[in-house]
Amino acid sequence: MARKFLVFQHTPWEGPGRLLVDAARQQGAKLRLVRLWQDEIPTLAPYDGLIVLGGSPNVDQEAQYPFLRREKEVIRQSIAHDRPYLGFCLGHQLLAHVMGARVGPNFKPSVGFIKGYQTHRGKEHPVFAGLPRTLHLFKWHGQAVQEPLPKQMEMLLTSADCQVEAVAVRNRPHILGVQADIHAADPRTVSSWLSKDAKWLASLAPHAVDPQVVSSEASFLAARLAEQFQRFFAAYLRVLG
Repeated sequence: MARKFLVFQHTPWEGPGRLLVDAARQQGAKLRLVRLWQDEIPTLAPYDGLIVLGGSPNVDQEAQYPFLRREKEVIRQSIAHDRPYLGFCLGHQLLAHVMGARVGPNFKPSVGFIKGYQTHRGKEHPVFAGLPRTLHLFKWHGQAVQEPLPKQMEMLLTSADCQVEAVAVRNRPHILGVQADIHAADPRTVSSWLSKDAKWLASLAPHAVDPQVVSSEASFLAARLAEQFQRFFAAYLRVLG
């Protein structure tokens, strides 16, 4: 039976990346998109899990993005009922936030392709255990989850750009957040993001981002990143049983 996921989108141009769409199709998973700035959030009951994407808001910007208030309530309900949760970027931050972690400015903006490293807990986590110990990550954020983490959470990935690159709830491997936008790391999606978010990128000075370098790295790493995400998403579905 096909798995059905509710997918929360926060920003008009930042929907499910092509790698996520392709992996869901190949794994027989169905994605129902909820555009939070305009759609009502349906009941979670008919769905096998929740996928929460990234986007422009920060977790504390409820005045500017009123939908965040309702979204946080739904995420809390999802966790309370032990439902599968997979968050990317802002989705990762929202998971940590509702669990009691602090989210704030990272020590530097992290944009482009970097290497992430599995922690001891990451090497044991069923989603990451079958992946390389060093992973290529596609980054697009200025905020980050801060340490120390709440005692019920564990850190799975780290990097030189950001201390907390992935988290999970202890003994609940199906509740998982990844700071990197690994679902969107294919060249076409990267090219679109570079264009659509050009104003934000320009605001990052003196941490300049060279779009040509990011685009070239996306092309160079394309096959490796697609295979890595396929393995990641297949492992996540296996965790769900």
